[in-house]
Amino acid sequence: MPPDRKRVALIVETSLASGREILRGIARYAHEIDRWHLFHAARGLQEAVPGWLRGWDGDGVIARVHSEELVGALRDVEAPVVDVLGQVPRCGFPLVHVDDERIAFEAARHLRDRDFRSFAFFGIEGENWSERRREGFRQACGRRTAILETPRGEAEASEKSVAQLRAWLRELPKPVGVMVASDQRGLLLLEACRSEGIAVPEQVAVVGVDNDVTLCDISSPPLTSIRAGHFRVGYEAARLLDGLMTDSVKEPKQPVFVPPTGVVIRGSSDTLAIDDPAVALGVRFLREHLSEPVTNDLVARAAGISRTLFQQRFREAMGKTVREYLTEQRLRRAKGLIENSDLTLADIAQRCGFKHQEYLGDVFRKHFGITPGRLRKTIKEG
Repeated sequence: MPPDRKRVALIVETSLASGREILRGIARYAHEIDRWHLFHAARGLQEAVPGWLRGWDGDGVIARVHSEELVGALRDVEAPVVDVLGQVPRCGFPLVHVDDERIAFEAARHLRDRDFRSFAFFGIEGENWSERRREGFRQACGRRTAILETPRGEAEASEKSVAQLRAWLRELPKPVGVMVASDQRGLLLLEACRSEGIAVPEQVAVVGVDNDVTLCDISSPPLTSIRAGHFRVGYEAARLLDGLMTDSVKEPKQPVFVPPTGVVIRGSSDTLAIDDPAVALGVRFLREHLSEPVTNDLVARAAGISRTLFQQRFREAMGKTVREYLTEQRLRRAKGLIENSDLTLADIAQRCGFKHQEYLGDVFRKHFGITPGRLRKTIKEG
């Protein structure tokens, strides 16, 4: 290794999307300056101190400091250390971290924009970052925000914890907007809603954190999530460490907080709050049967009321007819498939409930002002 290259150890997990994003940010900075040699081994967040760290002779460390044991091992390293987790208070290392309060404000604003007036938070017991998100969300939404916190790990999916979560969901005023501390908690919450027969997002809209694309996409419905800013955390932590190793900056006295970078809207919150529970059930039925022939009788039966009453209440709640809403949702799904898949237009028409490709093209052009074929060609050329 060239003598002028700094040896930097990365104790950051690869098991979570947040850790991988931090590593990407570190790598970006390292490639830009081109004077570091990075040492990293794949690991989980809660794993023990890596054996190679004891006696490691390097120039700097970036770590997700999760335990007192790791703090002790890092103090034995005669090199600057930057923490990118903040789970151990007063550990003595400079901290670069996402801004948990700003993340919570973003979640609250997203739900308020969708006309939700009741709010709840589902967090992790004993985790300080989850507690900061809880308090930020409660500050943004009001002290009456419902709170549920359960343990991390094996206990979170135990029969007792799941029963507690389902009971909590049953008691929440609906419609309600729920922030979950992380995307992992979002999967638990959505599954509990499904078990309880609660319509998502019409009765319970859900917003996660970290935008773990894999987890968000396998959720049912796909999970809306806040891009927390972990990539920037990695980049800024690397910049700080570089300054500390070269003595060009002093160790900051306060943590460096990185703001979130936006909301990725998916099916778990992509709606307006619906106060009428029968209409919410009808909307859920429509969303789940877009590719099938749907009649007003079928939707009303799913909502548990007569067709005439359902049509009346639907128009009052949604400001449009059942048929108009159904067509809009089919067109939105078609547009998404045109933009993000390689399916043929004939396949897309069938999957979105249109009789044939030509009919899709006619309705699509009238609604969006462009044909499906032209839209796909524009995307490919762009």
